[in-house]
Amino acid sequence: MLPISPQALAALAYCRRPVRAEWSNDGGLTWTEARFGDGSVTPDRTAECRYSASVELLDAPRGRHGINSITTEVRLFQGLGVPRREVEWIPAGRYVIDRLRRTRLGVSLDLLGCEEVIRSADLPTARTVGPDSAQACAERLIAEALPGAPVAWRDGVNASTRLPAFVVDEDRWAALSGGSDTSGTSTGIAPSLGAEVYADAGGTLTFAPVPTLEQPVVWRIPRHLATAEPSVEETAENVRNLWVVTGDAGDGAAPVGPAYAWDTDPSSLTYAGPDPVRDPLAPQRLGLPGVRVRTGRYTSPLVTSKAQGAVVARAQLADSLGIQSSLSFTAICNPALEPGDVVEVEVTDGVWERHLIDSDPYQLGGIGMTCQTRTSTRRET
Repeated sequence: MLPISPQALAALAYCRRPVRAEWSNDGGLTWTEARFGDGSVTPDRTAECRYSASVELLDAPRGRHGINSITTEVRLFQGLGVPRREVEWIPAGRYVIDRLRRTRLGVSLDLLGCEEVIRSADLPTARTVGPDSAQACAERLIAEALPGAPVAWRDGVNASTRLPAFVVDEDRWAALSGGSDTSGTSTGIAPSLGAEVYADAGGTLTFAPVPTLEQPVVWRIPRHLATAEPSVEETAENVRNLWVVTGDAGDGAAPVGPAYAWDTDPSSLTYAGPDPVRDPLAPQRLGLPGVRVRTGRYTSPLVTSKAQGAVVARAQLADSLGIQSSLSFTAICNPALEPGDVVEVEVTDGVWERHLIDSDPYQLGGIGMTCQTRTSTRRET
């Protein structure tokens, strides 16, 4: 969760909610305040750009020295005005302009997070990157597209991991966030570290561990602050309870691994059994007819040790468990809430459930927000 004072968190239900918008044409060295008209923000962990927004700015200058779709960056802030305290400003994203429309009162903007700059900056030709540390390889690819952009490496991500030389087939963002090369082999610096990469609400390119439900709860949402409705649709699409990770450089050398990770919780709907790799008949022998193994595979030339493969396997498992969109609820808007945060929601009187936030769009200046979450898949009794 973004920094927020205890006073503002406790006053979400009745505080004032001003909005601030600023624009810059010099890469963020200087910012000019704009009159905010209306707009919304969509933080979404499942999107390529974690933050997107649609806003209308009033009386905004246009053109080369004003707001334009080529050089202009926009940043937004949601304010929380607690009585007898100064307004607390929470970042609501730093953006580039995807589409600009002139309106009678100013400009209407469709905005995308700073990942869009890197996504658009394909390499002019395939290039070999490395060998070097993951940090050096990643930050060079980022700096070429976004000079001077800050990069953060969260605890739990080993930035010093040594990567072998690998070929980037033009797609710069895929080389950072995950993709595949022309042979279909998985690439991506972040997934090879068991991590994900995104631009946070302040525009910092961030490498962070894949979030799990075991993280600390950042916000407890009682029933008077949220209306929880179980999703009317459940899907097993993309659910995997066993991951097999190998490292294969494709140069004829012996592959690394495989490393395995599986759901070991007997109370989980996605329980894979005591050892689906070495003892696949255990569920039959132990009388567990409900066990179903759904296997996912990940192969990357950037995985160079079995220990690294184990980290990747656990990260892949964490991201593929849980029934997607298992809970949708409307709550008092907390602009400090981020995708990947873990919350506890009181779904019925006295019954609390732990959920991982996938998306939490909200209207700037509005009182409510809608959250899409997933939770652990527990065995029904």
